[in-house]
Amino acid sequence: MKKLVVFCLGLLATLYILNPTAGVLEIIPDNLPLIGNLDEAAAVALLLMCLKYFGVDLPNIFRRGEADDRTIDIDSK
Repeated sequence: MKKLVVFCLGLLATLYILNPTAGVLEIIPDNLPLIGNLDEAAAVALLLMCLKYFGVDLPNIFRRGEADDRTIDIDSK
């Protein structure tokens, strides 16, 4: 059931980003300065979270390996 809800949210976010109605169904109009594209940004964030739930981690897709958590301390004595 949870997978179905996440899938539907991802599909809804994708449709909102593609905007097949050419701006007829906008939550926040794009011609408002500074806040006009917040609804699209929220849809992209929702889509990225849905994809990550299904194992597709797009923000980290171009990493070359596992993250290295080691730190190097340099003493300046």
